[in-house]
Amino acid sequence: MKRKLLRLTNLVALLVSLLLLGTAASAEPLTLERAIQLALSHSTTSAISHADVQRAVASYHELRNNRIPQLVVGSGLGWTYGYPLTISGSEPALFTAAAQSSVYSFAQAPYLDASKAEVRIADLHDKDQRIALIQDVTLTYAELAKWENRLSRLHEDDIDSQQVVQAVSERVKAGVDSPIDLNKAQLVAAQVRLHRAEAHGSSDVLRKHLSDLTGVAVSAIELDPDSIPALPPVSSDDDSQQKALASSPVIKIADEHALAESMRAVAEHRLALPSFDFSAQYARFSTFNNYTIYFPAGTFQRDNATIGIGIRIPLFNLSQREHARAADFGALKAKKQAEATRDKVSEETLRLERAVEQLEAARDVAQLEYQLAQSSLDAARTRIQAKTGTFHEFADAQAQANEHYLAYQDADFEYQRARVNLLRATGELEHWALPAK
Repeated sequence: MKRKLLRLTNLVALLVSLLLLGTAASAEPLTLERAIQLALSHSTTSAISHADVQRAVASYHELRNNRIPQLVVGSGLGWTYGYPLTISGSEPALFTAAAQSSVYSFAQAPYLDASKAEVRIADLHDKDQRIALIQDVTLTYAELAKWENRLSRLHEDDIDSQQVVQAVSERVKAGVDSPIDLNKAQLVAAQVRLHRAEAHGSSDVLRKHLSDLTGVAVSAIELDPDSIPALPPVSSDDDSQQKALASSPVIKIADEHALAESMRAVAEHRLALPSFDFSAQYARFSTFNNYTIYFPAGTFQRDNATIGIGIRIPLFNLSQREHARAADFGALKAKKQAEATRDKVSEETLRLERAVEQLEAARDVAQLEYQLAQSSLDAARTRIQAKTGTFHEFADAQAQANEHYLAYQDADFEYQRARVNLLRATGELEHWALPAK
């Protein structure tokens, strides 16, 4: 009986293992494009931006609908002693209905224009947050791929360094090498372990950040570095500054803000002009509120209505005049801020463009240095296999190759980071990261 139960348990465990292996084998790698799409649908920042857009649209509709009559119905029932006094500002009545709206105001049109500008500002903020999220996912994905590639390389280097330490240790015991040679080999091995610990830590942090952005479990993230599109070369004929000035959401937001402040200033001045309001009211009075006592016989009627246009003509208001002057200065400030924003974007784009050129050259230098160091390491390994070289030479070559490899990886990622930042500045990032199919 126990043997049958043990066999059954082993069979279940085997089936579960096969099922898990099949699931792992069928899991698809997370491509960069898929990661961006998941982040865009999962991001709380995007949800907040969308809410801001809808709030701005609702505020515009609120102001625009001010011309549509507002209808209020109700009742003002109450007991009366003496002359009928008002209840909440209205005479006691069985039923009341009132309608009111703005017919025409010289200030309404510029206020509507300002509100439209606020809607466009919210929409631009939403688009800017979208691009910022794409940039965050792209850089996180690329940096995580760098660290995972480094971990793979360092794993092999760790094995080689441990073999060198063991071989040198045996040679020290045999009196062939000195203890200093062993210390040097151990130093190389310790440096590899240090780099592995650094890579593990950075990889874990970036993996958690990518998981938070995309909503994919940390353990389920499997990168596909080949899914990162090739970065387009920077041509000397490209006018990056003009592209940035034409596409920058920051500049457009500043321009729209200046327009909104200008329209509000115009509206504040127009508040000194006449305005026209529509008003209508109906009330059905009762017979128990003493109306018949205070109205002559035969003149009281229960149904009463009023309809007309209210005209408001401001004659003298120093406070509003100063408020309008303050709005003028606010509009001037917003205009100058828009000009400063334009200059700042142009300068920042030029800085990014020059940084890309420098980092590209630095990456090429680091790549050549790594290739030379790797060639020296291969030569040292060949001499060791032919028993014509020393482990000391091999350890030095290995240390040089490791350091130059890490330097090349760092230089390559810094170039990628600067290039992605430049793509965002010129408005080309989304087209590059999410190419149309």
